[in-house]
Formats: sequence, structure tokens, C-alpha cells
Amino acid sequence: MDLNKIFIKNACPTKIGGQAVMEGVMMRNQRQIAIAVRLSNGDIHVKKYMDKVKSKWTKIPFLRGVISFISSLVVGMGTLMYSAEVLEEDMGVEEEEKGRIEKWIEDKFGSKAAYNFLIYVAVAISLVFTIGVFIILPTVVCNLASNISENAVFLNLIEGVLRIIIFIIYIWAIAKMKDIKRVFQYHGAEHKTIHCFENGLELTVENAKQFPTIHPRCGTSFLMFVMIIALLIFSFLGWPNLLWRILSRLLLLPVIAAISYELLQFAGRSDGWFVKIMSYPGLLLQKLTTNEPEEDQLEIAIASMKASMEFNPSGNEEDNTEIRTQEGYYKPSYHINME
Repeated sequence: MDLNKIFIKNACPTKIGGQAVMEGVMMRNQRQIAIAVRLSNGDIHVKKYMDKVKSKWTKIPFLRGVISFISSLVVGMGTLMYSAEVLEEDMGVEEEEKGRIEKWIEDKFGSKAAYNFLIYVAVAISLVFTIGVFIILPTVVCNLASNISENAVFLNLIEGVLRIIIFIIYIWAIAKMKDIKRVFQYHGAEHKTIHCFENGLELTVENAKQFPTIHPRCGTSFLMFVMIIALLIFSFLGWPNLLWRILSRLLLLPVIAAISYELLQFAGRSDGWFVKIMSYPGLLLQKLTTNEPEEDQLEIAIASMKASMEFNPSGNEEDNTEIRTQEGYYKPSYHINME
């Protein structure tokens, strides 16, 4: 892995980020969000909108990390659900009958409230799964190791290593799935496109192809930071009984997420040797979560990037009122014909 191609010296780091979705890419440029999805006829379906105005709390170091993490989960889950809906409609899949709770919420509060409800439920389920498998399970399993040693540092180290191993095995296993392989290709396309933009090159497939699929500000690196920082912090907590260990892990999660976010931001705007060493585990993990994209997948990432930059650069809602729709989005969904 050539770190000089990842931490490009003359590049201009930005806060633009993204996410791979089903047959597409979401790009987020400050508050401006765009989702591009490839349709079966080769056209690109694009949706773009402005996110809510960020509160003053998002500017406070460390606190902004927790807020950003929760916001990313909500936006990420919403874009995934949207891309799935676009593909279902494209393939002519009939909409499933809505459940009683969803129908009740839609009747009382409207279809948007019902959709938001589904997003938050999906986020809650994913959080419960993540916390259960990657936080609680390792400390429960390592409870058996207390029969071998009573050294608190050793036991916490074993727990931390086990947590990382479980996470890597999980990523490796899902990476073998056909659909996930394509998602990881779009993930690679997203990174190549952001590299291309941050290096001041025209957003074309040929220009983007030359860059690596790995990026210092990737969410995968954030997760690895979380794992490593959790290992270090938990090592200072001793080895109390199982209940207190679980509670301490849960209570310290926001702190760990905040520190990890600040480290990720620092890594994204620096190319020093310390940053490279600190980022290396996360970059290695990205080899599992990104694949080399095809040209048509790079087209999708570029379309999403360009769409996210079509708003007024100020990001001020008042400057974009002429294209506001009744639903509150800024420009309806549209198609790009690739023929």
C-alpha cells in the first residue's frame, strides 16, 4: 500500500464525504446531499436536497463528533432505503403492504413521518446489533478469561483484540456476498472521485481512475479508530464485574466516538508521518470495504458529486428558494440519459 498515493501532498482536503448505496453513490457537500443510482436502462437517477441547518453544537470539538455520528447514521440509512426504493420501482417490484403501525402513523402524521419512523427504527436496530455484537459480546466472552488471569490490563487487552477480530471477520464475511461486493465497488468509486476533486482535476472517469480506492477520511477508518481507542480507554478501567463492565462500555461510547471523529478529521487534513502510522490500521481495513470500480460505477460517483455541487455555494436556503418544491426538497428527482 503506497501511502503517498493516499495522503497526496499537494491535495486540498475538503469536508465532502459520501456513502455507497444500492447501485449508486451518495455525496454530501456540507448540507447539500445528492444520491445517484444506476437504472436498468443505463440512465442515472439523481435526487438532491438540502439537509437541515446545523446547530451551533456541531461546531464544538468532541461534541460535534457524537452529533455527526448520529446524523450520518440517519442520513446513511435514509439514502440506502431510498436507493432500494428506486431500484424496486425501476424493476417493477410491487410495493409491499404497509404494517398497521406504519399505516397509523401515516394516517395521523403523514407519509413523511411514516418514512422517518422507518428510518429511525432501522437505525435503532442497527445500533442494537452493533452494540450487542461488537461491544457486549466480547466482554461477555472474555469473562471466561478471568479464570486464566486476574491482570486487568491483560483481560482488557484480550477483550479489545477479540472485538477487532470479530469486526474484521464480520467485514470479511459480508464482503464475499455478491451484492455487497458491488456496494464496495461503489465505495471505491466514491473515494476515487473525492480524491480526484481534492486534487483539482476535472471530474472525469479517466481522471478518477488513477486514484486509489482508499481515503483517509473514510468511515471505515473511523470504526477502526473506535476499536483501538476503546481498547486503550477500557484498559484503565480495571476489570469489575460483568454488569459494570457492560455499563461502562455503553456510557463511554459517546466519548470514544467523539475522540475518534477528531482523529479522523485530523488524519484527513494532514500527511505527516504520525498521521500515517495512526491511520494505517483503518487504511488496511478499507482494503476489505472497497473494491476497484468499473467505469460505469465511476460515472455514478461523478454524477453524484456534481449534483451535490449544483446548489448555491453559500448553502443558504434563501438563495435556493426558486427551485424549492412543495415537499421541501431542492429540485425534483431527475434522470441523466447516458446514451
